[in-house]
Amino acid sequence: MANRSAITGRYISNAAVARHPRTSVSTSPSGNRGTATAHRSAITGRYVAPATATRHPKTTVTENR
Repeated sequence: MANRSAITGRYISNAAVARHPRTSVSTSPSGNRGTATAHRSAITGRYVAPATATRHPKTTVTENR
């Protein structure tokens, strides 16, 4: 499982996730990949609307599925 920072988009270590849990997102590799773009909140882990991602860029992650 890979960990990413919602602020920078870079991969981070497990120690960094422990220090900054609200702005870290854990992802797992998926076998099914589509072409849609999805936005996910780093705080709740839920998918959010594009407008919400625009308003909160430091706590949302944009994923290309």
